[in-house]
Amino acid sequence: MKYSPHDARPGTVYLIGAGPGDPGLLTLRGAHLLGMADVVVYDNLVAIEILEMAPPQAERIYAGKQRGDHSVPQDELNLLLVRLARQNRCVIRLKGGDPYIFGRGGEEAQTLVAHGIPFEVVPGITAASGVAAYAGIPLTHRDHAHAVTFVTGHLQDGTMDLDWPALARSGQTVVIYMGLTGINVLCEKLIEHGLPAHWPAAIVQQGTRSSQRTVTGTLATLPERARAAGLKAPTLIIVGRVAGLQPDLAWFPESA
Repeated sequence: MKYSPHDARPGTVYLIGAGPGDPGLLTLRGAHLLGMADVVVYDNLVAIEILEMAPPQAERIYAGKQRGDHSVPQDELNLLLVRLARQNRCVIRLKGGDPYIFGRGGEEAQTLVAHGIPFEVVPGITAASGVAAYAGIPLTHRDHAHAVTFVTGHLQDGTMDLDWPALARSGQTVVIYMGLTGINVLCEKLIEHGLPAHWPAAIVQQGTRSSQRTVTGTLATLPERARAAGLKAPTLIIVGRVAGLQPDLAWFPESA
């Protein structure tokens, strides 16, 4: 059988970014390859509507990761992709957001290279850009932010090991992935390292989905407002003057 260079090939792993949630944000390339899958290894943040784009006969393997609950340890997952590809199957590794932005796609790609498995990376809209846009927060703005920094907010032993002086600079937007659990520490540290307590900040739950909720405030008020709103993961935190634009630029209808 002959294959178009644009078609999925057996024995190949495709690391595909599914985007931040809204199925309409999946790329055309991602949808095309997904439609030819023999097996789909997917994360918990992948929308069910996207998963349903795979052929009905395609095997589906859940490999989601949530705080304290990894269904498949990363090292085992890396080798699982190798084994599936060696079965001469078209393997789709479907990730929320973008594979190379806090998606561990780099680790998976390294394992594939080490075992001689061909692969392709299909970028996805990462949560920072997709969620911020749906929340009404431009990540850059000539009057407010000339740079953007992405960081992960995973706590390690009760602390956040981040470069606080670099993050507490006024001319940028800081986007924190997976930061809900450590939101108190995050806000306290940014104030401690120089940002004013009244610095604008926002947190978005389930961004780009029908269940999206956005809470705005300041570094001083955001932790309590997030608690009062009962927000739950997945969330994205955005810190910077651009967060103050949200009330005027919000366009996406949110759940109450």
